[in-house]
Amino acid sequence: MKRSNYITRDGWEKLERELRFLWKEERPRVTQAVSEAAALGDRSENAEYIYGKKRLREIDRRVRFLSKRLEQLTVVYPSKEQEGKVFFGAQVTLEDDSGDEFTYHIVGPDEFDPKENKISIDSPMSRALIGKQVDDEVDVHTPTGHKHYFVSQICYKK
Repeated sequence: MKRSNYITRDGWEKLERELRFLWKEERPRVTQAVSEAAALGDRSENAEYIYGKKRLREIDRRVRFLSKRLEQLTVVYPSKEQEGKVFFGAQVTLEDDSGDEFTYHIVGPDEFDPKENKISIDSPMSRALIGKQVDDEVDVHTPTGHKHYFVSQICYKK
């Protein structure tokens, strides 16, 4: 399944900070460590040199990925027309049949985080919520089974 190319401003800034850190701080530090390890002589049995080279490849791979991905992404800002309905960037509070409440923030696939209740716009839950309003019923087919919710609140971060 193809990933959406949408991201919130916070998500964009987080990826940009990671790219800057890797390129401006982490890579020069690791390069210096590799250079110092190489000066010690035999590289074939030098663990610091071998680990450092491996870490440089990891950093370079992540830098290439982030650079390409940031070019593809579109930052989505909430608009007045969205108020009252669930769209990208919404924080949605749902209530299940037993009265338990759950709040989810709909974000791009590059920034989803289950620990922070950030769900991807590409997830079954998000797809079921898009376009809904307060008091609407939502039926979601998840890997754990069929769930039924009511939308109790929708808000957008300013």
